[in-house]
Amino acid sequence: QLQLLESGGALVQPGGSLRLSCTASGFTLDHYSIGWFRQAPGKEREGVLCIGDKNVGTYYQHSVKGRFTISKDNAKNMVYLQMNSLKPEDTAVYYCVAEPGGECPESTFSPWYWGQGTQVTVSS
Repeated sequence: QLQLLESGGALVQPGGSLRLSCTASGFTLDHYSIGWFRQAPGKEREGVLCIGDKNVGTYYQHSVKGRFTISKDNAKNMVYLQMNSLKPEDTAVYYCVAEPGGECPESTFSPWYWGQGTQVTVSS
């Protein structure tokens, strides 16, 4: 059974950094597109970043470019979201997502599989 388990969410001050981790089980990262979505209070879920077989991040939010990066470790079956220079507007539940294929879409990302989410709160 395919599962995604996020960890690393926390309360952090503005300007701080945080790294989220996603442990994948029931499948290997090869030939899957893996990414992160987020949902802020009162807002719809939005795609943030995706990484596929080419190991290059595809950004879906201009607001995180230069601050967030995505990476993966195929040997450990893990995906990471490094978040720097965090802002209060980054506060959200962050979800690890996956879909078969290995190539991240340029625009709309509609993943098949979702984790339970981890809370990130940016506040002083």
